[in-house]
Amino acid sequence: MTWEGELPASPQEVWEAFTLHTTGWYWEIDYEPRAGGAERGLTGKGGVVSVWEPPRHFTTRTVPGADEFNELDYRLRPTPRGTLLTLTHRGVIAGDDYDTELDACRRHTALYYHSLGEYLRHFPGRDAAYLRLDAPGGSASGGFARLRRALGVPDGIEAGDPVRLTPAGLGPIEGVADFVAPAFLGVRSADALHRFYGRDAWGWPVGVAHHLFAGDADAEAARRAWAAWLDDVFTSEREA
Repeated sequence: MTWEGELPASPQEVWEAFTLHTTGWYWEIDYEPRAGGAERGLTGKGGVVSVWEPPRHFTTRTVPGADEFNELDYRLRPTPRGTLLTLTHRGVIAGDDYDTELDACRRHTALYYHSLGEYLRHFPGRDAAYLRLDAPGGSASGGFARLRRALGVPDGIEAGDPVRLTPAGLGPIEGVADFVAPAFLGVRSADALHRFYGRDAWGWPVGVAHHLFAGDADAEAARRAWAAWLDDVFTSEREA
């Protein structure tokens, strides 16, 4: 699978975003900065950096002998407006439902690298307090529609629209809908990127993730609050 796009930053800034500041747009990953160095956090059993040529070429893959294979190869080229990033993702998909897994991978990749662009435009060089969690298992059927309803997302929302999310028991979130797709919603506020995953499209529980850039952000407190909210949303739906 290949993703290619132009990003609004220099090759060095893009390099640092995907090797040093992954909590700002992806999730927490640590790379030892050398060829042969260790990767921690991207894959379940860790991996190995196989190419380290800043800021042009970077490759990481799962450790030899692991029961899965996953490789991300990044190539960066400067352009007049920023950097052309070409990502090639190679892997072996476990299980029998190859088409479902591949479709999910492609659609998640589109969101992640859109988020990278948003990070580079609005929060460059910053780390985030990051949290991610899944809703209860019952959300795997029709969960994203319920999630959007509980957030107060209006029907017909489009990318670029202003939005005010109103999750009960949590403070309102005011910002811009920066990514809108059948299975995803991204909202950028003044100090955060908020991501909502409609993984029920593939028969999985829905999820939320937040990249919090405020200096006093507390990821653990936010995790507890959002976990309680998700439990309440899907318990209330079952009892209604």
